[in-house]
Amino acid sequence: MTKYREILRLHSSGISQRGIAETCQCSRNTVAKVLARAGKVKLPWPLPTDMTDSDLSALLFPKTSAPPSNHQLPDLEYVHKEMLKAGVTLRLLWVEYCTTCRLAGNQPLMYSQFCYHYQKYAETKRATMHIPRKPGEQIEVDWAGKTSAIVSNETGETIPVYVFVGVLSHSLYAYVEGFLAQDQECWIAAHVNMFRYFGGATRILVPDNLKTGVEKSDWYSPTINKTYHEMAEHYDTAVVPARVRKPKDKPGVEGTVGNVSTWIIAALRHRKFFTLAELNQAIWELLSEFNSKPFQKKEGSRRSIFLEQEKSFLLPLPKTSFEVATWKIATVQLNYHVTIDKMNYSVPNAYVKHKVDVRVTRQVIEVFYHHQRISSHPRMYGHPGQYSTILEHMPPDHQAYVQWNGERFIQWAGRIGRHTQITVKAILAAHKIEQQAFKSCLGLIKLADKYSVTRLEAACEKALFYTPSPSYKSVKTILATGQDKVDAEQTPSADSESVAAHGFTRGADYYGRIGK
Repeated sequence: MTKYREILRLHSSGISQRGIAETCQCSRNTVAKVLARAGKVKLPWPLPTDMTDSDLSALLFPKTSAPPSNHQLPDLEYVHKEMLKAGVTLRLLWVEYCTTCRLAGNQPLMYSQFCYHYQKYAETKRATMHIPRKPGEQIEVDWAGKTSAIVSNETGETIPVYVFVGVLSHSLYAYVEGFLAQDQECWIAAHVNMFRYFGGATRILVPDNLKTGVEKSDWYSPTINKTYHEMAEHYDTAVVPARVRKPKDKPGVEGTVGNVSTWIIAALRHRKFFTLAELNQAIWELLSEFNSKPFQKKEGSRRSIFLEQEKSFLLPLPKTSFEVATWKIATVQLNYHVTIDKMNYSVPNAYVKHKVDVRVTRQVIEVFYHHQRISSHPRMYGHPGQYSTILEHMPPDHQAYVQWNGERFIQWAGRIGRHTQITVKAILAAHKIEQQAFKSCLGLIKLADKYSVTRLEAACEKALFYTPSPSYKSVKTILATGQDKVDAEQTPSADSESVAAHGFTRGADYYGRIGK
């Protein structure tokens, strides 16, 4: 800006125009114009005490920004709103403005004047406000635009590493960590590690509108990702996303991302790392230096301000760290199981064919229906196709089938009688695999419903008399033919016992000499 006040002061002191131009670092033509304008408006020296530099400038060279009376000014507010839309340019809006003016019988401004007036209007809309942040109030988080890299030991290929950055808004104390992906699990793990590094949590988290944090962005009520919301509740903090395409909502992390890209990511560009752990160790070493580096425009460093002013205001961390969980939607199958990562977990059979929400962590699988937990299982690993089934989730008839075992059938048979129990043991022993005998044992016991308990016990005794290893079919045949009802043979006489003692003797009747 031209130093009008100094030019007038030096001129009143008798300094030549050449000397004034050299002192004020402006051209002699400028000095001549200022002195000519001062003489024209009869500006006295010394100037009035209440006259500011702006007033002096307006008096010497008043602005004539108003268009001629026959020109129509554009609706600058409308132009500004239209410029926010994709594909809209000032040239297009000027053409539309000219058409509107001609239809109304007015003369439009030239394109250069149209742009000048809009530029002046837009400058008033670009005004920014510094918002002081209270200690421990919020953390701003984001992914850095630039990536780092590690080298694969097996193939030698370069694997990109995405860099997470978290910044405390008051002290600008930063946390940085590299991850192999930008998925939900890495996003949550980064926050957990960040809270541990800071030694506490803040009342507000300010993320960008990425899908791992915000499922649906909205000016009034954005939809926060369910896992991210759970994590925030665990640390007693609230997620307040930044507005879409409004980086000034989180200036701390935006500025720190640029610094991190220079002082950490770029500083490691000539070093090779073969594991993510090695890279993160190097990042944290440079991060410690970065946080301890003095500020350029104020006293102290990020670390000193954090320790002196902010650390004591952080919320205490819970006793256990948040466990990363992902949510999935599943349909309960006809076998009252849901399949997660090729493993099967049971739910109560009343929810068959219903859609349920499944919360998956490294240790636990939880199933929810309408926000109410209906099932919980330890997470299974290993070969796919495994089943985790809780007995109470089964229908009653399925529960009875699952509870079948050899000991159970032996107990059932013992209630009928000793011979029935021995028969069941014989049937179980006759099969190499115990389960193969279950149907035969069940069929044997059900014979009591048709023929009575007394007849079944007698039939088993009869079958055991014939063979030490009776079968279900042999007992059923005895009952069907009524052999269990035949009276036992009479006890042998004394003569028969005598004959049996001396062998078999053929009598006279055998040789046909009866009556001779």
